Amino acid sequence: MPVIKKSAELRNNYGQISEFCHNYREPVFITKNGQGDLAVMSIETYEEIIGKLELYKKIQIGINQIKKGKTVSEEKMMKKIKKYAGMK
Repeated sequence: MPVIKKSAELRNNYGQISEFCHNYREPVFITKNGQGDLAVMSIETYEEIIGKLELYKKIQIGINQIKKGKTVSEEKMMKKIKKYAGMK
């Protein structure tokens, strides 16, 4: 269940809202004049969400390359990985 607070509560209870966001790693939705206005979350939660989005984009790029037939053999890929990792 989402946590919804009025904008005045963010102003008056910032510490409590911040603590909630850090402890529960969930956003708090802030309303203004009865309408949704902001989503407030910890920086850790934000970075986690952005990291997932970047991963999903890379996975989609890989899927698109496979569909286009742009693949590399396992042997060639292992050589690239080892070279990148500084292994022989």
